[in-house]
Amino acid sequence: MTASAGVSPGAAVDEDRVQRFLEKVITDTGAAVAGLCTSLGDRLGLYTAMAGAGPLTSAQLAARTGLAERYVREWLAAQVAGEYIGYAPGTDTYLLPDEHAAVLADPDLPTYAAGFSTLLQAIYATEDTLMEAFRTGEGVGWEEHGPALFAGSAKFFRPGYAASLVPEWLTALDGVVEKLERGARVADVGCGYGYSTTLMAQAFPRSHFDGFDFHRPSVEAARGLVAEQGLEDRVSFEVATAQDFPGEDFDLITFFDCLHDIGDPGGALHHAEQALADGGTCMVVEPNASADAQENANPIGRALTAASVAVCLPSALAQHGPQALGNHAGEEAMRQIADEAGLHHWRLAAESPVNRVYAVGR
Repeated sequence: MTASAGVSPGAAVDEDRVQRFLEKVITDTGAAVAGLCTSLGDRLGLYTAMAGAGPLTSAQLAARTGLAERYVREWLAAQVAGEYIGYAPGTDTYLLPDEHAAVLADPDLPTYAAGFSTLLQAIYATEDTLMEAFRTGEGVGWEEHGPALFAGSAKFFRPGYAASLVPEWLTALDGVVEKLERGARVADVGCGYGYSTTLMAQAFPRSHFDGFDFHRPSVEAARGLVAEQGLEDRVSFEVATAQDFPGEDFDLITFFDCLHDIGDPGGALHHAEQALADGGTCMVVEPNASADAQENANPIGRALTAASVAVCLPSALAQHGPQALGNHAGEEAMRQIADEAGLHHWRLAAESPVNRVYAVGR
């Protein structure tokens, strides 16, 4: 190995460390490829068909899903290799353990994580565009990605919101639940597909909710969700940016996993400050990642920071605003931006492995 390969001249290379790191890279590469199989299993209903079904042959699983047996058999082999699914050679059957089904098969469980794999299709598809952005410093807008990014983001965040938003996060905000129970006005900024908005609306039938997002296809998906749930009388969605959404005297303004994606987060918070009712509250939900890179050396931190390279930072840069935070700017940076926007009260209200929830007010 030579100096040009990144090793100092005359330095002794620890071959055991080289081999261990090589194994890590190969493991990661295998996981990256296997993510496609996870996404296929999720989108084609293979995990759902196996959940609670007991041992199945590939033919039986193909029959349950209406898929081609030869493809199903190949997919099962990959799942066994990844230790997602068990195999009994004596009976040539495959089993999805209940514990694995809780992560892969049921979108209504808080442990469901398979939806994140849907994102991979969109992220890898924009690699060439991202390479050029690295060279020019320009951004890659949210809308430049494929639909899999929008759907995958919604699928990934929904279980956590469903498990924590109403019973934990809102209750951690001083006086907010009482207002919502009496009847309050709520603006959900960067609402995406509207899952966060409708979860709140279902829990608080006396309140009115306005969802805003600059991405029209997401707003249209949110409107479809509202129609499906019969909430049109209390929930509306509109195409608008975080800096110009309409309305005033909101008792609660929420930002779910989106403030760091905005090119002008200070402008967004200043507009929110102007739109708040007296005594109103902003709830800022951000990824649970640290400004200290070493503190993100864990599975969740790794996924979040990689997503920031692929999506979050490029999206903010594409808006040509004064700041492009990435998703791990840290609490202190966010607090300072809020303070400069006129929101001087900042408190960590709740925390999960994926998110940190801040109560913010004047």
